[in-house]
Amino acid sequence: MGLVMLLGLFGVLVPGAPGPAIVWAAVAWWALTDTTGTAWAVLAGATGLLLLAQALELSLPPRRLKAAGVPRRSLLAAGLAAIAGFFLLPVVGAVAGFLAGLYGAERMRLGSHGAGWSSARTVLRSGGYSVLVELVACLLVVGLWAGVVIWA
Repeated sequence: MGLVMLLGLFGVLVPGAPGPAIVWAAVAWWALTDTTGTAWAVLAGATGLLLLAQALELSLPPRRLKAAGVPRRSLLAAGLAAIAGFFLLPVVGAVAGFLAGLYGAERMRLGSHGAGWSSARTVLRSGGYSVLVELVACLLVVGLWAGVVIWA
């Protein structure tokens, strides 16, 4: 299950891949095999959280990352930093990691602080916020699942 969820987390970073659906399907598969009340509660919570993220995404600007010239390497660096940040400092670390990874990748690509910061803001305005919302929602679901599996 964990590998499928990890695949879903990376799916959030790939345009056109159904990352949240993969994460939800992994939780549903787990809940169907572990038919305890806790498993069903985790599935219900995951469903609600991912639906809330989808509703929030509708209020954000549409993704136009390719049109803005955003390199996939920058989004991948931001996503990996968000995943690492989530496990180092739960929830808040995901947002901080995403922003730091995005800025770091853009600064390395462009060579200066000003250009890196300007490019990172452009990425966020052109769809980075929706990627961040999806990624944080999926990370919360994976964290909830992992917490229940480890401590239950």
